[in-house]
Amino acid sequence: MNNFLNCLSCGKKLGTKAHEEHNNFCAECVMKLEFKTQEINQEHANEHLQKILDFFISDVSCVFHKDPAAHTLIEVLTSYPGIKAVLLHRISHFFHELGMPFIPRYISDIARELTAIEIHPGAEIGSEFFIDHGAGVVIGETAIVGNNVTMYSGVVLGGTHLKQGKRHPTIGNNVVIGTGAKVLGPITVGDNVRIGANSVVINDVPDGSVVVGVPGRIVSREGEKIKRIDLGHGDLPDPLSIIISKLEERIREMESKLNITPSKGDDFIEIYYGEQGGGI
Repeated sequence: MNNFLNCLSCGKKLGTKAHEEHNNFCAECVMKLEFKTQEINQEHANEHLQKILDFFISDVSCVFHKDPAAHTLIEVLTSYPGIKAVLLHRISHFFHELGMPFIPRYISDIARELTAIEIHPGAEIGSEFFIDHGAGVVIGETAIVGNNVTMYSGVVLGGTHLKQGKRHPTIGNNVVIGTGAKVLGPITVGDNVRIGANSVVINDVPDGSVVVGVPGRIVSREGEKIKRIDLGHGDLPDPLSIIISKLEERIREMESKLNITPSKGDDFIEIYYGEQGGGI
């Protein structure tokens, strides 16, 4: 008998257990909205309600610091899909923490239809969180996002396996994730990190790093922290250009030691990559 799942409300047998400790309700109970939630701790509920209010203030106010196009409060509340998605997520996460089925996912689905941003109710998101534009952003169920994190359109915090448990990234504080970047798996991205546009990050990233490329490479790791609000997700080094530049320098050194000089008739094109690998 222990091999079967039962409806947590009416006790109806649902089928063979797929995962342990995976809450389920039958279709009849869900459609009738007749289900038993976990015993609600009033103090715990009040704490989460207060967090929603605190986050509302921090989420809205940070827009004026991170987006120069933001002018008025009414404009931010009505015209910024990132703000709408985050505020609705705070509510769906509250119901998710209470153990309520169906309702949290329904709210998150409404948010996705309104904003093209998909945030699972189980995701934990800190204060001063800002999604700029936001179309295509996906944040998975077990993702954890720290404080003062900025994401641009197309960012995905995704999972890499189907097992229950932690399967999405943990993002630290003061992090900027550029347009189209994919951060995959139960990895940890440290504090004060910048992830370049269209990068694919599949390994842990230490504090104070700059990551670019596919797969993501750490191209800079300075001891000093990046600025608290740093939107320079496009002004990043190109690791391939840096490597080519270094190889070119080595070839010139070897040619100099071997007294090899280009023939007068040979065409010679000199390419400058610069200190950060940008430009020709």
